[in-house]
Amino acid sequence: MSSERHTSLEQYARRRFVLSGTSVVKDHYPYCQSMEQLSVGAPNGRAAAAVSFAHYDYLALASDLRIQNAAKQAIDDIGVGVGASRLVGGERAAHRELEAEFAEFIGVDDTLALVSGYGTNVTLVSHLLTKGDLIIVDETSHNSIMVGTQLSRAATLTFRHNDLDHLAALLKAHRGNYGRVLVVVEGLYSMDGDVPDLPALIPLCRNHGAWLMIDEAHSVGVLGKTGRGVTEHFGIPASEIDLIVGTLSKAFVTCGGFIGGRQGVIDWLRFTLPGFVYSVGMPPPSVAAARCALGILQNEPERLRLLHDNSRYFVEGARARGLNTGTAAGAAVRRDRRTSRRLLCSANCPDCGAEGSATPPFLRDGWTYPAPD
Repeated sequence: MSSERHTSLEQYARRRFVLSGTSVVKDHYPYCQSMEQLSVGAPNGRAAAAVSFAHYDYLALASDLRIQNAAKQAIDDIGVGVGASRLVGGERAAHRELEAEFAEFIGVDDTLALVSGYGTNVTLVSHLLTKGDLIIVDETSHNSIMVGTQLSRAATLTFRHNDLDHLAALLKAHRGNYGRVLVVVEGLYSMDGDVPDLPALIPLCRNHGAWLMIDEAHSVGVLGKTGRGVTEHFGIPASEIDLIVGTLSKAFVTCGGFIGGRQGVIDWLRFTLPGFVYSVGMPPPSVAAARCALGILQNEPERLRLLHDNSRYFVEGARARGLNTGTAAGAAVRRDRRTSRRLLCSANCPDCGAEGSATPPFLRDGWTYPAPD
Protein backbone atom coordinates (compact mmCIF):
# COMPACT_ATOMS: atom_id res chain seq x y z
CA MET A 1 0.00 0.00 0.00
CA SER A 2 2.85 2.39 0.86
CA SER A 3 4.40 1.91 -2.61
CA GLU A 4 1.04 2.74 -4.19
CA ARG A 5 1.00 6.06 -2.36
CA HIS A 6 4.26 7.09 -3.99
CA THR A 7 3.35 5.97 -7.52
CA SER A 8 3.47 8.80 -10.04
CA LEU A 9 0.40 9.70 -12.04
CA GLU A 10 2.12 8.49 -15.22
CA GLN A 11 2.99 5.10 -13.67
CA TYR A 12 -0.58 4.76 -12.46
CA ALA A 13 -1.92 5.70 -15.89
CA ARG A 14 0.34 3.20 -17.69
CA ARG A 15 -0.77 0.41 -15.37
CA ARG A 16 -4.44 1.25 -15.88
CA PHE A 17 -3.80 1.45 -19.63
CA VAL A 18 -2.51 -2.13 -19.65
CA LEU A 19 -5.33 -3.35 -17.42
CA SER A 20 -7.89 -1.78 -19.76
CA GLY A 21 -7.05 -4.44 -22.36
CA THR A 22 -4.65 -2.64 -24.66
CA SER A 23 -2.00 -5.30 -24.09
CA VAL A 24 -3.92 -7.70 -26.33
CA VAL A 25 -3.13 -5.64 -29.43
CA LYS A 26 0.60 -5.96 -28.73
CA ASP A 27 2.82 -3.87 -30.97
CA HIS A 28 0.26 -2.58 -33.44
CA TYR A 29 -2.25 -0.14 -31.94
CA PRO A 30 -5.37 -0.16 -34.16
CA TYR A 31 -7.21 2.72 -32.47
CA CYS A 32 -7.21 6.49 -33.11
CA GLN A 33 -5.96 5.91 -36.64
CA SER A 34 -5.95 8.95 -38.91
CA MET A 35 -8.77 8.55 -41.39
CA GLU A 36 -6.76 10.50 -43.96
CA GLN A 37 -4.14 7.75 -43.85
CA LEU A 38 -6.45 4.78 -43.48
CA SER A 39 -6.27 2.98 -46.82
CA VAL A 40 -5.25 -0.45 -48.08
CA GLY A 41 -3.27 -1.53 -51.09
CA ALA A 42 -5.26 -2.56 -54.12
CA PRO A 43 -4.10 -5.56 -56.20
CA ASN A 44 -2.77 -3.26 -58.91
CA GLY A 45 -0.55 -1.47 -56.39
CA ARG A 46 -2.65 1.70 -56.20
CA ALA A 47 -4.07 2.88 -52.89
CA ALA A 48 -7.70 1.96 -52.39
CA ALA A 49 -9.97 3.58 -49.84
CA ALA A 50 -11.03 1.23 -47.07
CA VAL A 51 -14.66 0.42 -46.45
CA SER A 52 -15.28 1.28 -42.81
CA PHE A 53 -17.35 -0.94 -40.53
CA ALA A 54 -16.66 1.33 -37.56
CA HIS A 55 -18.63 4.47 -38.39
CA TYR A 56 -22.28 5.44 -38.00
CA ASP A 57 -22.88 7.64 -41.02
CA TYR A 58 -26.08 5.68 -41.54
CA LEU A 59 -27.57 7.85 -44.28
CA ALA A 60 -24.33 8.68 -46.13
CA LEU A 61 -24.59 12.38 -45.31
CA ALA A 62 -21.20 13.07 -43.70
CA SER A 63 -19.75 14.51 -46.91
CA ASP A 64 -22.96 15.96 -48.35
CA LEU A 65 -22.21 19.37 -49.82
CA ARG A 66 -25.60 20.76 -48.79
CA ILE A 67 -24.81 20.08 -45.15
CA GLN A 68 -21.31 21.48 -45.47
CA ASN A 69 -22.64 24.64 -47.10
CA ALA A 70 -25.31 25.04 -44.42
CA ALA A 71 -22.63 24.87 -41.73
CA LYS A 72 -20.46 27.40 -43.58
CA GLN A 73 -23.39 29.76 -43.99
CA ALA A 74 -24.14 29.55 -40.27
CA ILE A 75 -20.57 30.60 -39.53
CA ASP A 76 -20.96 33.60 -41.81
CA ASP A 77 -24.35 34.54 -40.36
CA ILE A 78 -23.85 33.80 -36.65
CA GLY A 79 -20.26 32.75 -35.97
CA VAL A 80 -18.40 29.62 -34.90
CA GLY A 81 -19.76 29.64 -31.34
CA VAL A 82 -22.38 31.30 -29.15
CA GLY A 83 -20.09 32.42 -26.34
CA ALA A 84 -22.23 31.48 -23.35
CA SER A 85 -24.72 29.12 -21.81
CA ARG A 86 -28.01 29.52 -23.62
CA LEU A 87 -29.67 30.38 -20.32
CA VAL A 88 -27.61 33.56 -19.86
CA GLY A 89 -26.79 34.82 -23.34
CA GLY A 90 -25.94 31.99 -25.71
CA GLU A 91 -29.46 31.52 -27.08
CA ARG A 92 -29.88 31.90 -30.84
CA ALA A 93 -33.07 31.64 -32.87
CA ALA A 94 -31.58 28.65 -34.69
CA HIS A 95 -31.45 26.68 -31.44
CA ARG A 96 -35.21 26.92 -30.92
CA GLU A 97 -35.85 26.22 -34.60
CA LEU A 98 -33.76 23.05 -34.34
CA GLU A 99 -35.65 21.95 -31.23
CA ALA A 100 -39.04 22.63 -32.79
CA GLU A 101 -38.16 20.73 -35.97
CA PHE A 102 -36.94 17.66 -34.07
CA ALA A 103 -39.96 17.76 -31.76
CA GLU A 104 -42.30 17.74 -34.74
CA PHE A 105 -40.31 15.01 -36.46
CA ILE A 106 -40.22 12.68 -33.47
CA GLY A 107 -43.75 13.45 -32.32
CA VAL A 108 -43.23 15.04 -28.89
CA ASP A 109 -44.24 18.39 -27.41
CA ASP A 110 -40.76 19.86 -27.35
CA THR A 111 -37.07 19.01 -27.32
CA LEU A 112 -34.01 20.46 -25.60
CA ALA A 113 -30.71 20.48 -27.53
CA LEU A 114 -27.36 20.13 -25.78
CA VAL A 115 -23.78 20.40 -26.99
CA SER A 116 -22.87 16.73 -26.41
CA GLY A 117 -24.78 13.52 -27.03
CA TYR A 118 -22.77 11.64 -24.41
CA GLY A 119 -23.19 14.50 -21.97
CA THR A 120 -26.94 14.56 -22.56
CA ASN A 121 -27.36 11.08 -21.09
CA VAL A 122 -24.94 11.72 -18.24
CA THR A 123 -26.57 14.96 -17.12
CA LEU A 124 -30.16 13.78 -17.59
CA VAL A 125 -29.87 10.42 -15.81
CA SER A 126 -27.91 11.93 -12.92
CA HIS A 127 -30.35 14.86 -12.57
CA LEU A 128 -33.80 13.26 -12.81
CA LEU A 129 -34.09 11.35 -9.54
CA THR A 130 -32.74 11.68 -6.03
CA LYS A 131 -32.33 9.83 -2.74
CA GLY A 132 -35.17 7.40 -2.13
CA ASP A 133 -35.72 6.80 -5.86
CA LEU A 134 -34.67 3.93 -8.14
CA ILE A 135 -33.20 3.65 -11.65
CA ILE A 136 -33.40 0.29 -13.45
CA VAL A 137 -31.30 -0.03 -16.62
CA ASP A 138 -30.67 -2.68 -19.23
CA GLU A 139 -27.27 -4.21 -18.47
CA THR A 140 -25.92 -3.40 -21.95
CA SER A 141 -26.89 0.28 -21.87
CA HIS A 142 -24.36 2.80 -23.14
CA ASN A 143 -21.57 3.99 -20.86
CA SER A 144 -23.09 7.47 -20.76
CA ILE A 145 -26.21 6.04 -19.11
CA MET A 146 -24.20 3.98 -16.64
CA VAL A 147 -22.09 6.98 -15.67
CA GLY A 148 -25.28 8.96 -15.15
CA THR A 149 -26.55 6.33 -12.71
CA GLN A 150 -23.27 6.48 -10.79
CA LEU A 151 -23.63 10.24 -10.38
CA SER A 152 -27.28 10.06 -9.35
CA ARG A 153 -28.32 9.98 -5.69
CA ALA A 154 -30.92 7.36 -6.64
CA ALA A 155 -30.29 3.64 -6.23
CA THR A 156 -29.57 1.63 -9.38
CA LEU A 157 -30.39 -1.91 -10.48
CA THR A 158 -29.70 -3.63 -13.81
CA PHE A 159 -31.77 -6.22 -15.62
CA ARG A 160 -30.53 -8.82 -18.08
CA HIS A 161 -30.39 -7.56 -21.63
CA ASN A 162 -33.88 -7.33 -23.14
CA ASP A 163 -35.19 -9.73 -20.48
CA LEU A 164 -38.53 -8.21 -19.51
CA ASP A 165 -39.31 -11.12 -17.18
CA HIS A 166 -36.25 -10.15 -15.15
CA LEU A 167 -37.29 -6.48 -15.25
CA ALA A 168 -40.80 -7.43 -14.08
CA ALA A 169 -39.34 -9.44 -11.20
CA LEU A 170 -37.18 -6.50 -10.12
CA LEU A 171 -40.12 -4.11 -10.27
CA LYS A 172 -42.28 -6.49 -8.28
CA ALA A 173 -39.60 -6.94 -5.63
CA HIS A 174 -38.37 -3.38 -5.30
CA ARG A 175 -40.97 -0.90 -6.57
CA GLY A 176 -42.66 -0.54 -3.21
CA ASN A 177 -39.42 0.49 -1.52
CA TYR A 178 -38.88 3.65 -3.59
CA GLY A 179 -40.69 6.87 -4.33
CA ARG A 180 -40.06 7.25 -8.04
CA VAL A 181 -38.71 4.67 -10.51
CA LEU A 182 -37.12 5.24 -13.92
CA VAL A 183 -36.56 2.42 -16.42
CA VAL A 184 -33.89 3.11 -19.06
CA VAL A 185 -33.42 1.21 -22.32
CA GLU A 186 -32.01 1.91 -25.77
CA GLY A 187 -33.98 2.08 -29.00
CA LEU A 188 -31.27 0.22 -30.91
CA TYR A 189 -28.40 -1.27 -28.94
CA SER A 190 -25.16 -0.14 -30.51
CA MET A 191 -23.12 -3.22 -29.54
CA ASP A 192 -25.75 -5.91 -30.12
CA GLY A 193 -27.89 -4.42 -32.86
CA ASP A 194 -31.22 -5.46 -31.36
CA VAL A 195 -34.23 -3.50 -30.08
CA PRO A 196 -36.38 -3.64 -26.93
CA ASP A 197 -39.85 -5.19 -26.93
CA LEU A 198 -41.55 -1.81 -26.68
CA PRO A 199 -45.17 -3.06 -26.92
CA ALA A 200 -44.57 -5.17 -23.80
CA LEU A 201 -42.26 -2.71 -22.04
CA ILE A 202 -44.67 0.25 -21.95
CA PRO A 203 -47.54 -1.50 -20.09
CA LEU A 204 -45.01 -3.16 -17.76
CA CYS A 205 -43.69 0.24 -16.70
CA ARG A 206 -47.19 1.69 -16.38
CA ASN A 207 -48.47 -1.18 -14.27
CA HIS A 208 -45.68 -0.53 -11.77
CA GLY A 209 -45.85 3.26 -11.86
CA ALA A 210 -42.41 3.58 -13.45
CA TRP A 211 -41.29 6.18 -15.97
CA LEU A 212 -39.66 5.06 -19.22
CA MET A 213 -36.64 6.68 -20.89
CA ILE A 214 -35.38 5.49 -24.28
CA ASP A 215 -31.95 6.39 -25.61
CA GLU A 216 -32.57 6.60 -29.37
CA ALA A 217 -29.01 7.53 -30.34
CA HIS A 218 -28.83 4.75 -32.94
CA SER A 219 -32.53 4.43 -33.77
CA VAL A 220 -33.71 7.95 -34.69
CA GLY A 221 -32.88 8.37 -38.36
CA VAL A 222 -32.57 4.59 -38.72
CA LEU A 223 -35.62 2.66 -37.50
CA GLY A 224 -39.16 3.09 -38.75
CA LYS A 225 -40.57 3.74 -42.19
CA THR A 226 -39.57 7.43 -42.05
CA GLY A 227 -36.70 7.18 -39.56
CA ARG A 228 -38.58 8.41 -36.49
CA GLY A 229 -37.08 5.68 -34.33
CA VAL A 230 -38.13 2.66 -32.33
CA THR A 231 -41.61 4.05 -31.57
CA GLU A 232 -42.39 4.29 -35.29
CA HIS A 233 -40.79 0.87 -35.79
CA PHE A 234 -43.48 -0.59 -33.52
CA GLY A 235 -46.26 1.80 -34.57
CA ILE A 236 -46.44 3.43 -31.13
CA PRO A 237 -46.86 7.22 -30.68
CA ALA A 238 -43.74 8.84 -29.24
CA SER A 239 -45.97 10.60 -26.73
CA GLU A 240 -46.33 7.23 -24.96
CA ILE A 241 -42.69 7.51 -23.82
CA ASP A 242 -41.80 9.74 -20.87
CA LEU A 243 -38.36 10.74 -22.17
CA ILE A 244 -36.68 10.23 -25.53
CA VAL A 245 -32.98 11.01 -25.83
CA GLY A 246 -31.14 11.29 -29.12
CA THR A 247 -27.83 12.32 -30.57
CA LEU A 248 -26.94 14.42 -33.58
CA SER A 249 -23.71 12.54 -34.31
CA LYS A 250 -25.15 9.40 -35.87
CA ALA A 251 -27.69 9.77 -38.69
CA PHE A 252 -27.42 13.57 -38.48
CA VAL A 253 -23.60 13.61 -38.89
CA THR A 254 -22.64 16.46 -36.58
CA CYS A 255 -22.47 16.59 -32.77
CA GLY A 256 -24.83 17.32 -29.91
CA GLY A 257 -27.75 15.67 -28.20
CA PHE A 258 -31.43 16.29 -27.52
CA ILE A 259 -34.12 15.33 -25.03
CA GLY A 260 -37.74 14.99 -26.11
CA GLY A 261 -40.84 14.86 -23.95
CA ARG A 262 -43.89 16.66 -22.65
CA GLN A 263 -43.78 20.46 -22.49
CA GLY A 264 -43.77 20.69 -18.71
CA VAL A 265 -40.82 18.30 -18.47
CA ILE A 266 -38.76 20.12 -21.09
CA ASP A 267 -39.52 23.51 -19.49
CA TRP A 268 -38.25 22.20 -16.14
CA LEU A 269 -35.08 20.76 -17.71
CA ARG A 270 -34.38 23.97 -19.64
CA PHE A 271 -33.93 25.84 -16.35
CA THR A 272 -32.44 23.13 -14.13
CA LEU A 273 -30.48 20.55 -16.15
CA PRO A 274 -26.78 21.04 -15.25
CA GLY A 275 -25.45 19.98 -18.66
CA PHE A 276 -27.62 22.66 -20.26
CA VAL A 277 -27.50 25.43 -17.67
CA TYR A 278 -23.73 25.28 -17.09
CA SER A 279 -22.53 24.40 -20.59
CA VAL A 280 -22.17 26.45 -23.74
CA GLY A 281 -24.92 26.28 -26.35
CA MET A 282 -24.48 24.21 -29.50
CA PRO A 283 -22.20 25.86 -32.09
CA PRO A 284 -24.15 27.41 -34.99
CA PRO A 285 -22.50 25.23 -37.67
CA SER A 286 -23.55 22.09 -35.79
CA VAL A 287 -27.10 23.40 -35.44
CA ALA A 288 -27.29 24.20 -39.14
CA ALA A 289 -25.79 20.84 -40.13
CA ALA A 290 -28.30 18.90 -38.03
CA ARG A 291 -31.26 20.86 -39.39
CA CYS A 292 -30.08 20.33 -42.95
CA ALA A 293 -29.54 16.60 -42.37
CA LEU A 294 -33.03 16.26 -40.92
CA GLY A 295 -34.49 18.01 -43.96
CA ILE A 296 -32.64 15.68 -46.32
CA LEU A 297 -33.90 12.62 -44.44
CA GLN A 298 -37.47 13.84 -44.77
CA ASN A 299 -37.17 14.82 -48.43
CA GLU A 300 -35.11 11.84 -49.62
CA PRO A 301 -36.74 8.71 -48.14
CA GLU A 302 -34.78 6.54 -50.55
CA ARG A 303 -31.75 6.96 -48.27
CA LEU A 304 -33.58 5.21 -45.45
CA ARG A 305 -34.83 2.47 -47.76
CA LEU A 306 -31.27 1.86 -48.95
CA LEU A 307 -30.05 1.68 -45.34
CA HIS A 308 -32.70 -0.92 -44.51
CA ASP A 309 -31.91 -2.92 -47.67
CA ASN A 310 -28.18 -2.85 -46.96
CA SER A 311 -28.76 -3.84 -43.34
CA ARG A 312 -30.81 -6.87 -44.31
CA TYR A 313 -28.31 -7.82 -47.02
CA PHE A 314 -25.38 -7.68 -44.62
CA VAL A 315 -27.01 -9.63 -41.79
CA GLU A 316 -28.42 -12.29 -44.11
CA GLY A 317 -25.05 -12.65 -45.85
CA ALA A 318 -23.15 -12.87 -42.56
CA ARG A 319 -25.49 -15.52 -41.20
CA ALA A 320 -25.37 -17.49 -44.43
CA ARG A 321 -21.59 -17.63 -44.00
CA GLY A 322 -21.84 -18.99 -40.49
CA LEU A 323 -21.12 -15.78 -38.58
CA ASN A 324 -22.91 -15.36 -35.28
CA THR A 325 -24.67 -11.99 -35.44
CA GLY A 326 -26.83 -12.69 -32.40
CA THR A 327 -30.15 -10.86 -32.45
CA ALA A 328 -28.87 -7.98 -34.60
CA ALA A 329 -31.46 -6.20 -36.70
CA GLY A 330 -28.81 -4.88 -39.09
CA ALA A 331 -27.70 -1.30 -38.46
CA ALA A 332 -25.35 -2.46 -35.71
CA VAL A 333 -24.06 -6.03 -35.68
CA ARG A 334 -22.49 -7.84 -32.77
CA ARG A 335 -19.29 -9.77 -33.34
CA ASP A 336 -18.90 -13.06 -31.52
CA ARG A 337 -15.64 -14.06 -29.90
CA ARG A 338 -14.30 -15.89 -32.93
CA THR A 339 -14.89 -12.88 -35.14
CA SER A 340 -13.25 -10.60 -32.59
CA ARG A 341 -10.29 -12.96 -32.38
CA ARG A 342 -9.79 -12.58 -36.12
CA LEU A 343 -9.99 -8.80 -35.74
CA LEU A 344 -7.41 -8.93 -32.95
CA CYS A 345 -5.16 -10.97 -35.20
CA SER A 346 -5.67 -8.37 -37.90
CA ALA A 347 -4.84 -5.61 -35.42
CA ASN A 348 -1.58 -7.27 -34.40
CA CYS A 349 -0.68 -8.19 -37.97
CA PRO A 350 -2.16 -5.70 -40.45
CA ASP A 351 -1.32 -8.01 -43.37
CA CYS A 352 -3.89 -10.47 -41.99
CA GLY A 353 -6.73 -7.98 -42.28
CA ALA A 354 -9.55 -8.18 -44.75
CA GLU A 355 -8.47 -6.23 -47.80
CA GLY A 356 -10.45 -3.07 -48.30
CA SER A 357 -12.00 -2.93 -44.85
CA ALA A 358 -11.40 -0.99 -41.66
CA THR A 359 -12.75 -2.76 -38.59
CA PRO A 360 -10.95 -2.09 -35.30
CA PRO A 361 -11.57 -4.76 -32.65
CA PHE A 362 -13.83 -4.02 -29.70
CA LEU A 363 -13.14 -5.87 -26.45
CA ARG A 364 -15.45 -6.66 -23.56
CA ASP A 365 -14.18 -6.89 -20.01
CA GLY A 366 -12.76 -10.31 -19.21
CA TRP A 367 -11.83 -11.27 -22.77
CA THR A 368 -8.37 -12.61 -23.33
CA TYR A 369 -6.28 -12.93 -26.47
CA PRO A 370 -6.72 -15.16 -28.29
CA ALA A 371 -10.39 -15.47 -27.45
CA PRO A 372 -11.32 -19.06 -26.54
CA ASP A 373 -13.17 -21.23 -29.05
